Amino acid sequence: MNTDKLSKRLETVAKYIPRNARFADIGSDHAYLPCYMVKRNDVHFAIAGEVVEGPYQSAVKQVKQEGLTSKISVRKGNGLEVIEPNEVDCVTIAGMGGTLIATILENGKNKLKDSVQRLILQPNVSASSIREWLLKNAWTLVAEEILEEDGKIYEVLVAEKGDSYSLYESNKVRTLLFGPFLMKEKNAAFVKKWTLEKKNWQRILTQLDSAPESEENTQKRKELQEKIRLVDEVMNNEDY
Repeated sequence: MNTDKLSKRLETVAKYIPRNARFADIGSDHAYLPCYMVKRNDVHFAIAGEVVEGPYQSAVKQVKQEGLTSKISVRKGNGLEVIEPNEVDCVTIAGMGGTLIATILENGKNKLKDSVQRLILQPNVSASSIREWLLKNAWTLVAEEILEEDGKIYEVLVAEKGDSYSLYESNKVRTLLFGPFLMKEKNAAFVKKWTLEKKNWQRILTQLDSAPESEENTQKRKELQEKIRLVDEVMNNEDY
């Protein structure tokens, strides 16, 4: 991967960045995504945000090497603190856990309330944590993708401002877990992900069968049984 050829997951993120956007890439690492977008003349301006010194220096070096310092601002800071109010209209966060992404959004939501119109989020795990945050904070999903790359499965969530309760009317728990768009499409990556998850939950259930009886184990068993039931329900129903 480099600034001319992104990974499959980052290419998926890139295609949802609006043309001529001003965007901030949080956790930008080597600033590949901002460099890629600017070199293609797809965006006016980009911010590459990093909290860790090593990746921050890598991003600074990369942007200088590409001669893009006038179009890309590399900034060191935690989450959304690297952007100023009304500075960008799109935010991307990729390659982190869903819980961490949701925390970054929560801690910096004052930066999102004015000019930011689109969020493009790529969690490595726990996409449901992001969906829950979006639902609680009046952001609505407008697109989702799930893909496999190098043996790993990734989800990409695209959200814009707006009430999203209608997406969750049929079953909130199910929709948060699987994604309203993904469970309708049920592509190969989706089927593989949830088949593997189901097998893992069944394995844990088997282990719990030989574990000492306790309130905690009973509750965990119920939760796993419900998740397995939901997987079967989604896989076997063509309506979602």
